[in-house]
Parts: sequence; structure tokens; C-alpha cells
Amino acid sequence: SGCVRGNTTRANVKRKATSAPAGKKPTAKQQKLVPLKEEKKERAGGWLQEKLKQRRTEKKEMKFNKKRLRFVSDTEKIKQGSEGVLYWMSRDHRVQGEHTPSSKTIRHLVCLNSFLVLLKLQDVIDMPISGSSLLNVRLKAQNFPHFFLSSPFFTSQPVDWDKTLVSLQVDRTVGEPEWATPGTKGGIAMLESFIDVRLKLFDTKRNDPNADALSHLSPWIRFGHLSAQRVALQVQHSGKKAGQSVSSFIEELVVRRELTDNFCFYNKKYDSASEWAQKTLEVHAEDNRPYLYTRQQLEEAKTHDKLWNAAQYQMVSEGKMHGFLRMYWAKKILEWTSSPKEALSIALYLNDRYELDGQDPNGFVGCMWSICGIHDQGWRERAVFGKIRYMNYKGCTRKFDVAQFERKYCPKKL
Repeated sequence: SGCVRGNTTRANVKRKATSAPAGKKPTAKQQKLVPLKEEKKERAGGWLQEKLKQRRTEKKEMKFNKKRLRFVSDTEKIKQGSEGVLYWMSRDHRVQGEHTPSSKTIRHLVCLNSFLVLLKLQDVIDMPISGSSLLNVRLKAQNFPHFFLSSPFFTSQPVDWDKTLVSLQVDRTVGEPEWATPGTKGGIAMLESFIDVRLKLFDTKRNDPNADALSHLSPWIRFGHLSAQRVALQVQHSGKKAGQSVSSFIEELVVRRELTDNFCFYNKKYDSASEWAQKTLEVHAEDNRPYLYTRQQLEEAKTHDKLWNAAQYQMVSEGKMHGFLRMYWAKKILEWTSSPKEALSIALYLNDRYELDGQDPNGFVGCMWSICGIHDQGWRERAVFGKIRYMNYKGCTRKFDVAQFERKYCPKKL
């Protein structure tokens, strides 16, 4: 099941130990992916950070857009002189890019473990689950021009991050990936490199795991270090020369992301498959599985499938598996485990433990799409899968150079 490792852009970047010295200046490799050698930036590095600094100075007194506010309590008025507004956030753990009242009398206080909500900030689209089809979300996004209005800027206060990190009770057996520098500055640097180098490749190469064509921004968006709105604005404004890639990227960043958010928010049984999917999976629940693997074997990439092992190793070592391979990866877990329930449990466990953008509606719905057919339709019936969309190794060889990807990753030392 092993494969030989080659020199690549990100494949040879492993997770570093979490005990690495704090405050160490990140290398260029850690800041962002190494651009292809033939690419030359038209602008000097750091241009986006400088532009945002300038806008922060110019728009400190920017008016608040009330269309982006949805009240979830009876308290619709805030008395001047109040000590603060306390609100709960899950993904958007940020100040920059938030549409929050910027009055001098209101301070940002964040409570991550209490649902003490006075007001909830609406990111893009708000619709009941009955209307959350891909087409409906896409059409509604096109009619929300206020989503693409710039947001206010805030001045940050110093934080003792070393002390904060030590206090966290987290799984330190999963190391930090060296390629991703956390924080807004790291996210802006990655956004800049995407606009300058990779955006023009996105439309045609985003499903090729060997091509460095993705934004790689999902970790920063997941933790709120970057606002999806700011990313959309900047790509539309600065990436005009990329042509069709801009609209293809906005489709994934806004439309498909909002589809997953709305599905999880409005559907009380968001962890349940549709009726047609439940029936077809039940019919094939007793089908013979040619391979059966335990969670540990899957976690350690000890399967017969080199491509699956390589994808798993990419996730464990870098904290981010290529988007196209995430579909193949999850569908094979369905094929190689005893039941759909076990398959979903294992897929979510691995996704949430190792993916930097895990524990998020996007990752959850991605696993549900692959295993339970959420937001999909029935396909030709076959063993184990029933009418759930099928993917296999041979199909992947028609999409991209599978052997090249396998050579990049060696799952020998997990």
C-alpha cells in the first residue's frame, strides 16, 4: 500500500509538532503554497495587506448596513451607554469583516460557550430548508447585492497568544501543518497568492489534485480569520483578468457554502438521509463487501487502494485533502465498512479530527452527499451503494494523473 514520495509543492510538507517554539517567524513556505516557477506576479508581494490597511483608515466611520442584521430576540434597541453587546459565534470568530454596530459605546465581547444572543449577524442568505435547493440558493444569491457591500473595519487589541494556546484543551497528538499560517494576515497572504497565481487556473483545473489551482482558503474561512464576503469582494475586484474562474469560484464560495449552511441550520434532522437514500441503502445493507476495514486501519491508510491511502495521508500530514478526492475518499469508506451508519461515523470522525476546515457544515454535508446522497439524485443501482452516486479508481484515472498523485504521498509514517 506504500508509494514513493516525490518533490512537490505541498506534498512534502508535514504537520509540525505543536510544541514548536512560539513566535517563530514563518517561512515563505509556511505563508503560502510555492507558486509554479513559470508564474510571475504582476504586483509586489503584500499589496493586498497594504490595500486593506488603507481602507481601514478611510472607512472607520462607515455606516452600518441594517439589511445585514436579523434580530433573534425582542431586544431591538441598544441603549446608549451600555457596557457591551454579547453575542455567540461558531465559525465567524472574528472582528474584521463582521457587520456589527461600530459605535464607541459598544465593545466586542465574544462568548463561545454560551448562547446568550442579542442579535445574530446574517452572512448571506437566509431561507427555510424547503427552499434550499442549489438552484434556489444560486438565484437568491444573485439578488442579494448588499452581501457584496464592504464591511466596517475595526482596530484590534493585543492578545497574549502564547498564554492562550497553552490554556486550550485540545488534541495535541495532531500536529500543526507548516504550510498554513493562522490569523488574518496569513489568510490575506493566501488570498493574495490565489488572486495573483492560482485564480486563472481555477475554472479548468480545480478538479485536478495535481494542479495547484485551489484557493486553499477554507481553513481561514472556517475559523473566521477571513470573511467569505471579503474574499468574494476581493476576487471580484482584483481578479477580473481571470475570466470565467471568478464566477466559478463565487459559485463555490457563496452558493454551495450557503447551501450547506442553510441545510444544517434549518433541517432538524440534518444527519439523516433522504427517504429515497435510506430505502436504497437499507436494501443493500447486507450486500457483500469485498474489503472491510476498521476505523484504525482507515486512519492509518492501510488499505489496498494507493489513491485512497495517498488522499488520507494528504489529510493527516497537511490538514487539507483536495476537494475532488474528498468525494472519492468518503464513498470508499461507504464501500469498505459494514454499514452506512458506520461509514458516516468514521468519515466525520476523520474529517473533524484532521481537516483544518472540519467541524463545519461544508465538511458535514460533503460527507452526507458522498455517503447519503444529500443534494443529489438516484443513479444506476449497484451493490452496496444502491442508487447512491458511485465513484471508482478507474474513473479517477480518466480525470487526472492518479499515478502522479500517488507518488507525491507515502502513507508509511502516520
